[in-house]
Amino acid sequence: MSAIETAKEVFAEQATALRTTGEAVGVEFEQAVSMILNGKGRVIVSGMGKSGIIGQKIAATLASTGTPSFSVHPAEAYHGDLGMITNQDLAILISYSGETEEVIRLIPSLRHFGTSIIALVGNKESTLAKNADVVLDVSVQREVCPNNLAPTTSTTVALAMGDALAVALINRRDFKPDDFAVFHPGGSLGRRLLTTVNDVMHRDLPTNSPRDSIRDVIVEMTKGGLGTSVVVEKGRLQGIITDGDLRRSLFSHDEINDLCAKDIMTPEPMTVCGKTKFAEAEMIMLDQKITSLVVVDEEYRPQGILKLHDAVLVG
Repeated sequence: MSAIETAKEVFAEQATALRTTGEAVGVEFEQAVSMILNGKGRVIVSGMGKSGIIGQKIAATLASTGTPSFSVHPAEAYHGDLGMITNQDLAILISYSGETEEVIRLIPSLRHFGTSIIALVGNKESTLAKNADVVLDVSVQREVCPNNLAPTTSTTVALAMGDALAVALINRRDFKPDDFAVFHPGGSLGRRLLTTVNDVMHRDLPTNSPRDSIRDVIVEMTKGGLGTSVVVEKGRLQGIITDGDLRRSLFSHDEINDLCAKDIMTPEPMTVCGKTKFAEAEMIMLDQKITSLVVVDEEYRPQGILKLHDAVLVG
């Protein structure tokens, strides 16, 4: 079998396993979500080996989507890190066999603390499953590993179960992009979600009056370097002229010398206020298939120009 054929087989088998697990999700999942949602403390995720790595990702996803969470190595927990856990916390323990020694040894201490336990296991008759408050079944028919030994399909399913918990909690909390940005201020996505139009708009406005000639418009637009001029009268926005408007006027009029700004401008253009989030303004431009937005204040006075390519500055 070629490497490409192997890859396709891996994806197909793991997709089947995910679909099977998804179809079997039942009331236990709703119980787990409610436990996490109603908890007053944090979610501590622990597993050994590959399960521990999956646990780190689950904890990170929960933490970044509004559920205070961290992962702890079960052996290190047993040797002192249990001091990080309180009776208000909730533990997600991951062990496919449900018999992993390092994980099982945590149970008496967690019970002593009064910490609730959600188990992600492949064996619902295991020690871990029998000692958990809620059991989420992540069993698979076999690992995609040809020897049925290396954790492959089982870890994929466990990871997906963690993602399912996170997404269900996002929906239940009505967790919005602005909330997400608060937890991701350093990344490009966070910057896009937190940045306002006021932060990136071009404040030096190329402007013309409605009666300015085409020559005046071209001169002002060239000086501004934005391919746009804003038409203003008595301080209030009247329209916008883009380089596209100029080109169209050349094609639609045999003589342009007698034209003025108001003849070729787009009246009542799309506008935003400076407090609008950049991501929202960018979506408006993409939806409306335009490349510029005029930024106005409450009196409809132009304050700046936002260009679609300003996304580069934000990202």
